[in-house]
Amino acid sequence: MKKILGLAGEIVSGKGTTAKYICEKHGGSSHRFSSMLRDVLDRMYLEISRGNMQKISTVLRENFSDNILSIVITKDVEKDEHPVIAIDGVRRLADIEFLKKLPGFKLVYIETDMEKRYERIIKRGENSDDLKKTFEEFKKDHEREAELQIKDLKNHAEYVIDNNGSLEELYKQIDEIIKK
Repeated sequence: MKKILGLAGEIVSGKGTTAKYICEKHGGSSHRFSSMLRDVLDRMYLEISRGNMQKISTVLRENFSDNILSIVITKDVEKDEHPVIAIDGVRRLADIEFLKKLPGFKLVYIETDMEKRYERIIKRGENSDDLKKTFEEFKKDHEREAELQIKDLKNHAEYVIDNNGSLEELYKQIDEIIKK
């Protein structure tokens, strides 16, 4: 049976690092909620910023269904033959209600202090607006609609990872989850 780990956590908590490790160390694959939003923004020749991704997400969910992004991810995962699959960016209760129908699905919540996450977002600079973001702007990002339900997902997670330490400590926790 496939092991499917839905990765939830606040902005820059370590979801992408966890997914990458699962792919590299455990021969897994990764599906990312934000990839489909980036695809739409690319196709529309719009800037790939956190704000634009949140707008596209809201428009899709309001006009099609609250779980439209989960439906896309689920179909992608069903076609995936890898033994371990990471789903990066679970954000809403509606997401997990749909995803937990997948055999082998477990929700993993990654917890990291806000200061550490802010340092990471500046270093990473993944989105066009990340490099110049102030700490106050970063805190405001957590008040946007797309971020509001994330903290509550911890209460629904089968596993909680503390990502305030070293990479080795993070990897050890991931290995333990995959062993189970």
